[in-house]
Amino acid sequence: MFHLMRRGYRAFTSKLALSVVALSTALASPALAAGKTITAVMHSDLRIIDPIFTTAYIARDHGYMVYDTLIATDSNFKIQPQMADWKISDDKLTYTFTLRDGLKWHDGAPVTAEDCVASLKRWAAVDGMGQKLWDFTASLEATDAKTITLKLKEPYGLVLESIGKPSSRVAFMMPKRLAETPPDKQIPEQIGSGPFKFVQGEFQPGVKAVYVKNADYVPRKEPASWTAGGKVVKVDRVEWITMPDAQTAVNALQSGDIDFMEVPPWDLLPVLEGNSDLKVEVLNKFGYQTLGRMNFLYPPFDNPKIRRAALLAMNQKDVLDALVGNPKYYKICGAFFICDTPFATDVGSESLVKGNGMAEAKKQLAESGYDGTPVVVMVPGDVVTLKAQPTVAVQLLREAGFKVDAQATDWQTVVSRRASQKPPKEGGWNMFFTNWVSADVSNPIANLSIGGQGKKGWFGWAEDPKIEQLKDAFVRAASLDDQKKIAAEIQKEAYDQVIYIPLGQYLAPSAWRKSLTGVLDGPATPIFWNIDKTE
Repeated sequence: MFHLMRRGYRAFTSKLALSVVALSTALASPALAAGKTITAVMHSDLRIIDPIFTTAYIARDHGYMVYDTLIATDSNFKIQPQMADWKISDDKLTYTFTLRDGLKWHDGAPVTAEDCVASLKRWAAVDGMGQKLWDFTASLEATDAKTITLKLKEPYGLVLESIGKPSSRVAFMMPKRLAETPPDKQIPEQIGSGPFKFVQGEFQPGVKAVYVKNADYVPRKEPASWTAGGKVVKVDRVEWITMPDAQTAVNALQSGDIDFMEVPPWDLLPVLEGNSDLKVEVLNKFGYQTLGRMNFLYPPFDNPKIRRAALLAMNQKDVLDALVGNPKYYKICGAFFICDTPFATDVGSESLVKGNGMAEAKKQLAESGYDGTPVVVMVPGDVVTLKAQPTVAVQLLREAGFKVDAQATDWQTVVSRRASQKPPKEGGWNMFFTNWVSADVSNPIANLSIGGQGKKGWFGWAEDPKIEQLKDAFVRAASLDDQKKIAAEIQKEAYDQVIYIPLGQYLAPSAWRKSLTGVLDGPATPIFWNIDKTE
């Protein structure tokens, strides 16, 4: 009976979603709808459209459509010019960036160095790598209309890697009037200089987001490579259609009603792989780390002993089996800085990777003074890659003796709510789960959630001066071996204080119709330049 009801629901939602696609196409103006259109179902609905305000990847993906960067990372991990070239002084204290000719904002105004200085300052106020770069910065100014000059207090080896990093938060350039918006407030309009323009009049949160080709954009001449090179737009229009039910989206992809699906469910991959009209491929070869984050500001997780009990209750295999299922696409890994990288270590991870901590979790929780304060866990149900983690965690926390208030929501509500520092009883939270692109967490400076900056840091607001001191030592270390030792110390402290709970790594294939060609791989996919479509 349940299966029949589920089948009927899927059929209904499929018809409903396809009706939305047909309606949105019919409502589009003839000028905007003309030409080649790519229709895509992304991993999440788009609601927050300021890529500096949030670390959510859907906002990053939106950012790459609308905005551009001064420099970028190619597939060899090398930093390349994008909007600007650069020179470094012999003493490595001055970096001079020179804007290339012909850069214009979407409103027709020229891009200036003052715009870029304001953009860098807004980004550096909230991004982990940006904050650390700012600690080493003596001054940042526009020395003329096309020149940005960055002067350091002392040499810092991650200047270019910070400004040119490919994933969240990305140092996107905006007009000065927008970049001067405080980073804890969203910008009021979407004006970039990137390869696509955002169609504000067609934006319907929960239904669709629309982008059209920026006819004034002048791509670089180099071949496209990750987020670097020529961003050549080969279609006229890209529509992101919201379909919360994954089966509905799979049906739409197979029938040709959509062209691209970012994250199909793992259990349906064999069906898609068997369709000769479709291509299934892992675009982000480095995968993702999934994790749980607690709120350090309020009980019960303001108590490190209680955080420790929660950590001991977690079990990576249970989470990954529920999330992915197929071991081909996941890896049990206790390394904060990603397995099979220079900074990988298993220090502190035994209970997570072996799943042997429940008895000790019960014991430590009983000894911690826990008074039964409910743990408010946000449980989104609309994103394939974020459903399983909180569901499994809620069960494990309850088994350990926690009282848990599991609050069902959607992911965009989590993205908004996790920024709130209100008490859980007033709409705040105690725990949420998310995923990081592996490239975003592969070292202690890139890893935003490893910080200990308190209320100035990432959601959850962990305060740990020792971690911040170790991060300073990491960037000043003279050799890779020294950096490895410091990274291991940071991981030990992170496990001791339960800064966050790494729950393993996974790969997420995407699927698209073979009428699309030129789909690029990389750590910040999907990106829609370089893609062509045959009708």
